[in-house]
Amino acid sequence: MTEIAPTVATLIMMTRFPQPGRTKTRLIPALGAAGAAQLQQRMTELLVERLQAVCDRASLALEVHFADGSLAQMHAWLGDDVTFKPQGSGNLGKRLQGAFQQGFRERQQPILMVGSDCPDLGEEHIIQALSALHRHDAVLGPAHDGGYYLIGLKRPHPTLFENISWGQSCVLSETIAITASQGLSVTLLDPLSDIDRPEDLHLWQAYDDDSNNIPQVRL
Repeated sequence: MTEIAPTVATLIMMTRFPQPGRTKTRLIPALGAAGAAQLQQRMTELLVERLQAVCDRASLALEVHFADGSLAQMHAWLGDDVTFKPQGSGNLGKRLQGAFQQGFRERQQPILMVGSDCPDLGEEHIIQALSALHRHDAVLGPAHDGGYYLIGLKRPHPTLFENISWGQSCVLSETIAITASQGLSVTLLDPLSDIDRPEDLHLWQAYDDDSNNIPQVRL
């Protein structure tokens, strides 16, 4: 029997089931509700495939935490090789906080959390984040819009998700201010871009030969 190597950390992706009108709402004026959902589908599929490969090489446990849809729909969409968990209720901060707390209860190991809307996120960022957590309490991947595309922690710090102006350009700066007030050491990765707004859509061209013809969701 082949022995399975123990995981060294947990990598959690936060995403939504691509239901028109419920996801990527800031892109609806440019793409329509169906087009925004289709883009969400494509970006999630791209990153799940990439992160599965990273996790296999780096002995990480991959989880996809989803909002909307059902467990059966997630399996039908992304397959059976991924661990799916429903996100909790509340705003983004509550959901992030809950995911970290649940993860630390289940495994006493570092947790990295990423979204599904940063197609430039790659293996080098995951490895750098894991390395940073050997020396620091937290690691953040700054997004060009003022948020972050990655957050990693070695233990729970629920205050990092409280009193944050979610969706605003001050999310990263507010989070860093909380780490300072709590005496936590933090390191920053290279900044990357999320695809959240119509002006971000050109970034998808590097990943889609015909980014103006986003295929329909087939679920």
